[in-house]
Amino acid sequence: MRALTNLEEARPLVITDEARFRSTYASSADDVIRFLQRRVAPALVEDIAADSFLAVWRRIDDLPHDPSEARAWVFGIARRCALNALRSAGRQEALAVRIADEPRTHLVDLADAERVETRLDLVTAWRRLEVDDQETLALTAFDELTSGEAAEVLGITPAAYRVRLMRARRRLRDLLDQED
Repeated sequence: MRALTNLEEARPLVITDEARFRSTYASSADDVIRFLQRRVAPALVEDIAADSFLAVWRRIDDLPHDPSEARAWVFGIARRCALNALRSAGRQEALAVRIADEPRTHLVDLADAERVETRLDLVTAWRRLEVDDQETLALTAFDELTSGEAAEVLGITPAAYRVRLMRARRRLRDLLDQED
């Protein structure tokens, strides 16, 4: 019996597909839902998130072992699921970012008028941005992805993403200057 115990101790630790999936789901589900909330109608978020994690489960062998790479990979799947859902539903506002999840319970006094005006200018400029620019900025500003992670979501190189980000920032700045 003692020899069997030694064999069991010598066996390498094997992480099952189910354990990898559960770990990935636990660490990224909330982020994926927030990611989807900014891109699709609220009624579609849960369905697309479920489709995304179903795709993750089906492609579990492709899931990167590094947690940050896995997170970006899941975001990429969620993005493609969202695009498929939007295409099939015929929605033209494919990746419009929703700013409506900001709490609006506080009252604005006159001292905050300039801050409110700046926020309104930003919202107006954001809506005038191309969808691709919104997506690029959102991956960095809202989803807090690194250039490498955001590039993986979009299926491009990190250098190409940084160029897109620089151009998107410039276009947003130009639109804000036009508001003045």
